[in-house]
Amino acid sequence: MLIETKNSENVTNTMNETINNKAKNTKRIDRFLFRNLAPNILLGTASDRYAGWIDQVYTNERYEGRISRRTKTVGGKAFVERTLPVESVEEYFEHFPVLEIDYTFYSPLLAEDGKPTRTFHILKRYRQYMKENDRAILKVPQAISAQKIYRGSKYFENETYLNPEIFIKQFYEPAIEILGAIFNGMIFEQEYQRKQDRVPVKEMAEDLDRFFEAIPEDTRYHIELRTEAYLSFPVFKVLEKHGIGQVLSHWTWLPTLRKQLAKAGSRVFNSGRQRIIRLMTPIGMRYKDAYAKAHPFDKLVGGMLQPEMVCEAASFMQEATENDVETNILINNRSGGNAPIIAQRVAEQFFADKNK
Repeated sequence: MLIETKNSENVTNTMNETINNKAKNTKRIDRFLFRNLAPNILLGTASDRYAGWIDQVYTNERYEGRISRRTKTVGGKAFVERTLPVESVEEYFEHFPVLEIDYTFYSPLLAEDGKPTRTFHILKRYRQYMKENDRAILKVPQAISAQKIYRGSKYFENETYLNPEIFIKQFYEPAIEILGAIFNGMIFEQEYQRKQDRVPVKEMAEDLDRFFEAIPEDTRYHIELRTEAYLSFPVFKVLEKHGIGQVLSHWTWLPTLRKQLAKAGSRVFNSGRQRIIRLMTPIGMRYKDAYAKAHPFDKLVGGMLQPEMVCEAASFMQEATENDVETNILINNRSGGNAPIIAQRVAEQFFADKNK
């Protein structure tokens, strides 16, 4: 009888603990607090400083009268973007543990003559407002990662594609100098290649092999290939050889996240046991259409957020806690309208799956 009573008390205590944890997690998620959700999980966003996130991530009073405006043309249509000052990144990190910084994609940190660029100075200002336990993932400049670069209204061959010296001197070394331990990863994003423009897969693999052979070994390298044909054995063999992570990207012309991983035999190539997952756009929706739908990025857009994306992201979070793989999930506004609310949906799904 005594044993039965103790067992009953243990069951009751376990149930109460589960209920309390669920209530605690729900309260945090409702307040857009995503730090320390679970071991090995870093949930963040692709870019920051959106005025549309005020009263979610950012406090209105802190930026009153300090919101800048700029006009951005997408798909031939002009949109007004409202942006917060750089110091808002401090408040961002009160909510998220990791941030993907994408402006480094458009310019190296140092010019050819070794002088700091505007991008260098912006990144340095960001660092002033970041604490030692904050984490940043940088996009490698397109001058290094892109086969072609879009200028004006046309694409041009990139003469500095996979240039080791430019990568090391104009990006890698200054990025380490500025960020130090905060520097958590690098994304080599390669643009989509139309069939008539693609180099053979073998040639692509050989180019990558030569490049990663020539640059310093590092556990923070990840490559995002937006051409499904390149998600193949010769390329994966190179990634495995050099410990380069395969970025799983929920993007216009790519298959689902799980299908991308399946093409790689569900392996983790990154030598630091790190994974990067980017939730960029709905599958089948072009950038210009996703941007137009999501703007001004202050709410979810009806019918835009794809449920499978949310479920897949949550399942990768579950695997991160089980398999000791640090998993960075980076959410873009264009994947559903508002990145912080999408983060809520992903976190809610994760805890719902966990409590089944």
